[in-house]
Amino acid sequence: MERVEGGGIILEKIVEDKMLKRFLILILIAASFSYASGKKPEDVLIRIYPGSTVEVKNFTLSPQQVEKIRQLSKVKFDSRLVSLYIVKKDGKILAYGYVDVHTVRTKPEIVLYTITPDGKLDVVEVLYFGEPLEYLPEENWFKNFKGKSLDKDSIKTRSDIPNVSGATLTSKAITDYARLALAIWKVLVGGEK
Repeated sequence: MERVEGGGIILEKIVEDKMLKRFLILILIAASFSYASGKKPEDVLIRIYPGSTVEVKNFTLSPQQVEKIRQLSKVKFDSRLVSLYIVKKDGKILAYGYVDVHTVRTKPEIVLYTITPDGKLDVVEVLYFGEPLEYLPEENWFKNFKGKSLDKDSIKTRSDIPNVSGATLTSKAITDYARLALAIWKVLVGGEK
């Protein structure tokens, strides 16, 4: 039995699958940091898309889907569990959201990526940044992602996305995980097999 604490939540579970353990710990970290900074993904999505509703859909990936996501994104990825936020207004899907929790240097970063129904990045927003703020790119830098897709863009720093002097590791991580978000969308929603 393992006891995991985060954000005032205690979860006791019996789990042998280490990927499931990792996923649950990341969710607890994301939840605790999101609450601490006041930026819950659902609230941010409703702010970005006023008048919308947000539904969370969880997926269990097959080993083939995990491998396809790795190939498309060119990012290390081993999670079998993925959650997508589906943003709707008047019954029509406006966007899909994906929240990635990763480490930059030594501290966690939580980033929300929104993807349009036709598979293009719309908004990239940092929900939590544990590193010193001088390592976070300026707000205008995030606009470089808008309209990018895996089909037409390589989405790499220095070629498609400008590198940020003083925030090189952060800009690379955000860019890499943008490809991951698009690859997950493509495999789960966009029909890529």
